[in-house]
Amino acid sequence: MLRKYSNSRTLADNIRLGTLTSFTAGMINVASFIIFMSFSSNVTGYFAIFAAEIVKGNYYQVLVVASWIFLFFFGSFFANLIVIHVSSRSRYWAHAMPLLLEIFCLASVGVYGQYYYQETLMETEYLLSVMLFAMGLQNGLTASISNFSVKTTHLTGATTDMGILLSMFTKKEFRDNTELRNKAKLILSIITSYLTGAIVAGCTYQYIQFKLFFVVCFILFIVLVYDLYTLKVLKCMVVLRKRREVVSREKLITENT
Repeated sequence: MLRKYSNSRTLADNIRLGTLTSFTAGMINVASFIIFMSFSSNVTGYFAIFAAEIVKGNYYQVLVVASWIFLFFFGSFFANLIVIHVSSRSRYWAHAMPLLLEIFCLASVGVYGQYYYQETLMETEYLLSVMLFAMGLQNGLTASISNFSVKTTHLTGATTDMGILLSMFTKKEFRDNTELRNKAKLILSIITSYLTGAIVAGCTYQYIQFKLFFVVCFILFIVLVYDLYTLKVLKCMVVLRKRREVVSREKLITENT
């Protein structure tokens, strides 16, 4: 999921990455709405709030909302910055580092919320800031390594694209287009996974509360270790193949002599 980059990625790579990360984004967004009455996986609504607070003259809220928007932006910026500067050394770690940072941020929210949260306004603003930065990291990473095919923290673009594709599929020439069908499969998997994550979070939060963030971190950890496991398996397969070739050559030499 993390090793391959841009056009070298297959549909299966993008679907695996998209479903797992959109599932966590759905969980985070619902959890933040239940806890803080604010969304944290996108900033679309915050631009409207930003404008409204300027009109009202609530300049403290203007600064708060502006910082939230900036942190989401900076998360995306920082994730891609790591990808383009570290890829030359290790493509896997270039893609894994933003995800590790996201896990650290969400785990911090979980620990603070579980043991220290007093439900004050300032705490809420700080925790939302951390979550928006984490979601910016995730969205920037998935978009960057998938050539902008996978965006998992919000569904506005995905819903628009799905509507366009379904209208195109009313004509047979578009239904027979493999690229368009694959794009529809990817978008549908992201939407379905996001909604599933949101429903799971809504049903389980009342029982596990801030521990939900630890569940999200575990899912993201699976994304991290998947490629390490795959690399290990591939390395073992290469070693076994070389051993078989050596044994075959030795056997052939023995038979000839």
